[in-house]
Amino acid sequence: MKKISKILPLFIILFPFFLNAQIEKAPPRAEGEGQFNRLIIRGVNLVNGTGSPMQGPCDIVVEKNKIVEIKVVGYPGVPIEPKNRPQLNSGDKELDCTGMYMLPGFVDMHGHIGGKSQGTPAEYVYKLWLGHGITTIRDPSAGNGLDWTLDQKMKSSKNEITAPRILAYTAFGMGSKESITTAEQARTWVEENAKKGADGIKFFGARPEVIDAALRRNKELGLRSAFHHAQVDVARWNVLNSARAGLTSMEHWYGLPEALFDGQTIQDYPADYNYSNEQNRFEEAGKLWKQAAKQGSKRWNDVMDELLKLDFTIDPTFNIYEANRELMLARRSEWHEEYTLPQLWRFYQPSRVSHGSYWQEWGTEQEVQWKENYKIWMAFVNEYKNRGGRVTTGSDSGFIFQLYGFAYIRELELLREAGFHPLEVIRAATLKSAEALGMADKIGSVEVGKLADMIIMEENPLKNLKNLYGTGAIKLTEKNEVIRVGGVKYTIKDGVIYDAKKLLDDVKKIVADAKKKENFEIFQPGMEKKLGGKVQGSKD
Repeated sequence: MKKISKILPLFIILFPFFLNAQIEKAPPRAEGEGQFNRLIIRGVNLVNGTGSPMQGPCDIVVEKNKIVEIKVVGYPGVPIEPKNRPQLNSGDKELDCTGMYMLPGFVDMHGHIGGKSQGTPAEYVYKLWLGHGITTIRDPSAGNGLDWTLDQKMKSSKNEITAPRILAYTAFGMGSKESITTAEQARTWVEENAKKGADGIKFFGARPEVIDAALRRNKELGLRSAFHHAQVDVARWNVLNSARAGLTSMEHWYGLPEALFDGQTIQDYPADYNYSNEQNRFEEAGKLWKQAAKQGSKRWNDVMDELLKLDFTIDPTFNIYEANRELMLARRSEWHEEYTLPQLWRFYQPSRVSHGSYWQEWGTEQEVQWKENYKIWMAFVNEYKNRGGRVTTGSDSGFIFQLYGFAYIRELELLREAGFHPLEVIRAATLKSAEALGMADKIGSVEVGKLADMIIMEENPLKNLKNLYGTGAIKLTEKNEVIRVGGVKYTIKDGVIYDAKKLLDDVKKIVADAKKKENFEIFQPGMEKKLGGKVQGSKD
């Protein structure tokens, strides 16, 4: 306890699960083909991520891990003339994807790799991500430790493990031998963090002079930053303060309604509110947007104008709070049966301890509040995008019934609900997220000169984003047969071709083996079965 007491207090309050032991690292790569000296992908309909409408059929030529040629080789419904296509040379790899759809690899801007409390080994998490076309993730907080995360980042960059590209954003104060209470301490910690090889910093809150110094020094060093503006400090430091100091992206939406207050300065907390009681915290958070300035008001426009001028990024993570507006929908999602590990399912259950498991008394009134909350929140995000602001895609999976990979696709659907055109959704998930990471010259679109990060699928995702789910989309045939279609067929990361469906099959086996070992069945809260005198799902 002496060691823990020296760490930044807010870090402990917000994320006690990060203090647990590290999860199991990914094993050496046993999946995927390539890189190839030359790879030709034939006949795809290309959605390149820039906002351009689909084109095709196209042939894409990759050398090692770089895209070297993109050629429209014909017209829809018309046989392709072989002479118009890039020629196959001896030793080349050819992938026939005639009639299929290609997108850039997805970027998850809020991808916690997981923690021991969730019981999620890295292999499980990585394969769920890659199985849904996610080729790059930003780990905000590096919850398994910076050294652990940098090791996985290095191995992924060399394609030694089956994993997306990883960026490590250390939680501010992590590893400090004492609480950071001065600007000088903040600058020193930021400099040490950069020397260790971190890609950026994830902030939660601190004294204003401390945060200001840390953000400004981090920006001077060329690192990027993310911020969850926690309620314990947001009254004295909101999104506008952070953006002015050099913050590159805000996470979720905390701190934004507070910046929009025009008739108050502090959230309207009940007298018995206790932030450490997550039922309190999230119930009251669902009422927060209604306390902000109205859409179209001077305050609304002033805040938006300043954030736009600062080239600020909003990473909303709509999906992670969806259970707040419809708990049954989130906990009964069809993928839990085959893809959610027993320990992760236990972690989701109502608890006063596990973060994000705050279902002490959650009902209709709370859900209605959150539905209204979403309407205003989505209106701000959509307007921000329409006025030229950068909006990205992050999932924050591993909490609140949201599962890696699947939750990310749900995030795309929620951007669509917010008013984004499907092409705008894809651009947010690819090029806009790459821009936010400072990597748009390397990833985020299928263009010549960029890395070969691609998704290939048999169904059109623009027509139905549900086609991207690993469980697919429901379709009725002309013979009145119900079938499943969709899911990613191939995920190409850094020129390596992965069979996405095989990766998801691997995950199903990991889950099935874990269930068999424990004699475990998915249960709903308060409806546990008794097996041999024990509560089903217990660890005892």
